[in-house]
Amino acid sequence: MTSETEEISPITGSTTSTAAAVVATEDRIRSLSTASEASEDSAAALLPDVTFGPNNHTGMGSPRSNRESQPLLGARHEVDEFNHWPDDPHFTDLVRQAETAIENGIYPERIYQGSSGSYFVKNSNGKAISVYKPKDEEPYGRLNPKWTKWLHKVCCPCCFGRSCLVPNQGYLSEAGASLVDQKLQLNVVPKTRVVKLASETFNYSRIDREKSRAKKMVSERFPKVGRHFHRIGLPPKAGSFQVFVEGYKDADYWLRRFEAEPLGETTSRQFQLQFERLVILDYVIRNTDRGNDNWLIKYDKPELDDQGEGEDWSLVKPPEVKVAAIDNGLAFPFKHPDSWRAYPYHWAWLPWAKVPFSLETRDLVLPLLSDMNFVQELCDDMYNLFQTDKGFDRHIFEKQMSVMRGQILNLTQALRDGKSPVQLVQMPAVIVERSKGRVGTTARFRSFSDTFTQSFQEKSPFFSWC
Repeated sequence: MTSETEEISPITGSTTSTAAAVVATEDRIRSLSTASEASEDSAAALLPDVTFGPNNHTGMGSPRSNRESQPLLGARHEVDEFNHWPDDPHFTDLVRQAETAIENGIYPERIYQGSSGSYFVKNSNGKAISVYKPKDEEPYGRLNPKWTKWLHKVCCPCCFGRSCLVPNQGYLSEAGASLVDQKLQLNVVPKTRVVKLASETFNYSRIDREKSRAKKMVSERFPKVGRHFHRIGLPPKAGSFQVFVEGYKDADYWLRRFEAEPLGETTSRQFQLQFERLVILDYVIRNTDRGNDNWLIKYDKPELDDQGEGEDWSLVKPPEVKVAAIDNGLAFPFKHPDSWRAYPYHWAWLPWAKVPFSLETRDLVLPLLSDMNFVQELCDDMYNLFQTDKGFDRHIFEKQMSVMRGQILNLTQALRDGKSPVQLVQMPAVIVERSKGRVGTTARFRSFSDTFTQSFQEKSPFFSWC
C-alpha cells in the first residue's frame, strides 16, 4: 500500500486530492472485500471518487470555448465508431492495422525532423504504414514536444505563428488537402483523414498519464469497480493520418539530379503533368509552406525486364516519375498573407513553372472548376470536415472558403488564357464572398453575380516576392 501511494504522490495541485481519493477508495473497498456480494456492490457507489470528474468525459459540462483545451476522450468502442469509413474499407483496414499494432506493443515512432509532434505509425510487422500528426502536438499546440517552438513562442511573440492561418488546424488542413486532391482527381496527395489514436509514445500531460496509471491499478485490484470506468488507458488524440508512400525522396534531391542528368522527352513530359497537378493543388488550398523539401518525387529509372534475353530493347521497362504532395498543414488561410511575409510557392522558380499549362491538365480540372455547383459541393464537403473541430467558427470558415473561391476564380481564368504557373501566381489576390442573405445556402446557382461578390486584396506583405 505504501509503495502504491508513493507512485501517485508526485501529482500536485488539484490532482493531489484526486490521487488521495483513489487511495482512500482502495482502503474502503479493501475493508468491504471480505463482506457479502451485496457489500461489494455497495463499493461501486464509491465510483465518483475515482472517475476524476464526469465533465472531463463528455465535455458537456463546460462551455464550448473551454472544450478546445480539454483532452479528447472516449472508450475504445467510440474510437472504433469514429475510425470507420464504410465507403473506404481499405483505409479503414489500414487504421485497424495501426490500432492492433499499438495494442500489441508496436508503438508509433516519433519523427525528430520538423517543428511538431509527428509519428511513423506501423503495422504488426513493424512496417511504417502512415504518418500521424496529433492536433495538440502541432507547432503551437499545448503538447508540442519540440522545445524550439516553445522557445519561439516565449522569446519572439511578435513573430508567433502565421497571422493568416487559424491556429492548431494543421490536422484539418492535411485532411482538407487530400479532399481537394480527390475531388479534382489530381492523385498527388497520399490519402489523409482525421483519425483518433492513443499510444504510450505520444506526448501526454503528466496528469493524463497519472490518471491512466491510477485507473489501471484500481481496475487490476478490483475488476468489478474497474468495469465502471469510462476509459482506463490514455485518452485518444485526434490527428491527421496520412498513408505512407514508399520509394519517394525529397524533391530537392531529384531536382538536382535532373539538372545534371536531364530526363528524356517522354519522362520529362510525364513529370511536367505531375508538376502541374502539384501547382493546382497548392494554389487552390493557398499553401503557405511549399518548399522543395516538403514534396516528394519517385523516379524509377528504365531497367531491363528480368525475362529479357539478348539486347531486345522492347523488353526494357520504361522510366516512371511520380509526385507526392505531403506536409499540407499550413494551408486554407482565412485571408491572403498581408503582414510581414508573402509565403510564396517555391516551385514558381523552377523551369517547369514557366511552361504553360498543358491541354491534359486543362481538360482534367477546368470543367470542374468552371461549374459553380461543383465549387459549392467542394465547400460543403470542407464544411463537413472542418466543423468536427472543437474550436470550429463558422464565420472564420466562411472567410477561408472566400479565399479558396478567389483562388479557384484566378486558376480558372489562367487555364482559359493558357497561362503558365508562374503567370498564375502573379495574378492579383482575389476574395470571393457570398452575397448578403445567401450565407450557408446549398441551392443550385443560376448566376455568379447574384450569389457572390468579388474583391481584390489592397494590402501587400512587407517582404513581397514578386
